Amino acid sequence: MTLIQQAPLAAPRPRDDSPRDQAVLIVHGADRTGIVAAVGSVLSKHGANIVSLDQYSDNPHGGAFFQRTVFSLDGLKAALPEIENDLRTEMDRGFDLEFTLRDLSKPQRVAIFASKEDHCLLDLLWRHRRGELPISVSMVISNHTETADEVRSFGIPFFHVPSPAGPDKSAAEAQHLQLLRGNVDFVVLARYMQILSGRFIKELAVPIINIHHSFLPAFIGAGPYAKAKQRGVKLIGATAHYVTEDLDEGPIIEQDVVRVTHAETVADLQRRGADVERAVLSRAVRWHSEDRVIRHDNHTIVFA
Repeated sequence: MTLIQQAPLAAPRPRDDSPRDQAVLIVHGADRTGIVAAVGSVLSKHGANIVSLDQYSDNPHGGAFFQRTVFSLDGLKAALPEIENDLRTEMDRGFDLEFTLRDLSKPQRVAIFASKEDHCLLDLLWRHRRGELPISVSMVISNHTETADEVRSFGIPFFHVPSPAGPDKSAAEAQHLQLLRGNVDFVVLARYMQILSGRFIKELAVPIINIHHSFLPAFIGAGPYAKAKQRGVKLIGATAHYVTEDLDEGPIIEQDVVRVTHAETVADLQRRGADVERAVLSRAVRWHSEDRVIRHDNHTIVFA
């Protein structure tokens, strides 16, 4: 593990709409009458003002319920522990629900993994510097050093962790865990061309978002653009999904496509696909970092 010396950290450009004294509340579980009223009563009790509210039930008769609420409150930080306690008390009154509550003024900490291809990595760092992504980039980790200088120009720590050939990646993953534990809230694989072991995913215990250069479930695995060319497809796309032990089978967050023709080469498909990858990944990262994505079984509810 090698830290490539970085320039002094540059603060991201502040967002004009950065939340102040705002929190996001996620509630999900078994649907039943009274959930919205119960949540609203707790927030009202503390004098909170609901800024936005999205909800969804997959079946109003015994299905699953999902709600995202953003609220504002003067003196939010001091009030959050009591609000959380009151919500827990309310949820224990006959509701089969789970909830999370987070201060939106504290951006989620993210580590970005990359390999040689830099388009997704640099796009995220550029959007972060412009204040378009409400995240704090803790570090970039790569199994190659090609992107070190460019990452350094953003003032982000760059760690080189080589990944040896062969299926045993335990030594590299041990170094990854040493860097990540306690320092990140989620991880983004920005075209990181290595397969993460189930043990690593379990031990890390934070969400991992991957960008796959294919419109899943089509062309799973390596070389999707070559496979697409061979099949003569007229649409190519990209998929951002959560990482699970099953390769490329995790819950999908976002997808998009672009139309192509028979005349385009594999290189043309890769070039056009890279644009889609950047857009899809940045949307997925933003939505996740704003608590707009709720995982349910092997799919997601996205309040975008």
